[in-house]
Amino acid sequence: MPIDTWDEIRTAFQVARLGTVSGAAEVLGVHHATVIRHVDALEKRLGVRLFQRHARGYTPTEAGQDLLRVAQATDDQFSQFAARIRGLGETVTGELVVTSLPDLAPLLTPVLVGFQALHPGLIVRYLTDIRLFKLEYGEAHVAIRAGRALDEPDNVVQPFLQICYALYAARSYVEQFGLPEDEAALASHRFVGPDGDGSRVPFFRWLAQVVPPQALTFRTTDMRAMTEALLSGAGIGFLPVWVARGNAELVEVLPSRKEWEVEVRLVTHVDLHRTAKVQSFLAYLKREAKSWPMA
Repeated sequence: MPIDTWDEIRTAFQVARLGTVSGAAEVLGVHHATVIRHVDALEKRLGVRLFQRHARGYTPTEAGQDLLRVAQATDDQFSQFAARIRGLGETVTGELVVTSLPDLAPLLTPVLVGFQALHPGLIVRYLTDIRLFKLEYGEAHVAIRAGRALDEPDNVVQPFLQICYALYAARSYVEQFGLPEDEAALASHRFVGPDGDGSRVPFFRWLAQVVPPQALTFRTTDMRAMTEALLSGAGIGFLPVWVARGNAELVEVLPSRKEWEVEVRLVTHVDLHRTAKVQSFLAYLKREAKSWPMA
């Protein structure tokens, strides 16, 4: 049986024992939304109603009573097992899974290496992808996400940093096509941008409003490829100011604007947020980030 099924059974057991979602959430140390989701998922998986819902709480059905009896014995055994390994949760060992957008890899990789050096027993897994990893399914311990905050009650979301973007061109592009005299002249130039809907990114939303689609002559879904295309002279494009700073081969076309800034957040699941491993890494990351070039 999958691990998430055991979590659902344990949650349903506490609801059956206590009679309320809030009581089960308090005992398990999870958000009440997690309790409801686990119960609903287990009922769907079993194809039977385990509880009658009413204003005073949850009353077990006949199937729910059977679950209560079976789960009681299982919970007793699990408690004995948990007591034997309780100390392991207070150490920084095992795997640490961190996710972020690829753009942040040059900054995050040294931090991860430094943190691992402090904890030699740690295995680091650093996953860079534009997709949102599901923390509720254990896909990551810490997600470093950009853009607007999502409504995820099971997650702890902390503001981390702001990334400023400006519009740049390579000197090779400027030598061939020149620079736009003003913002109105942008439409007659070539641009590097997203292949598809870039509406989640504030500066791409702005670009779509200012230049016609045919001006977007180099398109890609990979931000690293976008940067390389810009540096190779394919067109004008956006770069983080900290990346472009000090690069003699780049010319600033338009300076950074507040409306182009991207907010970056630290996201952890509520069930793992207070563990020693996650708290130790978050503290180390915040301390190291103070010396980052955009700080």
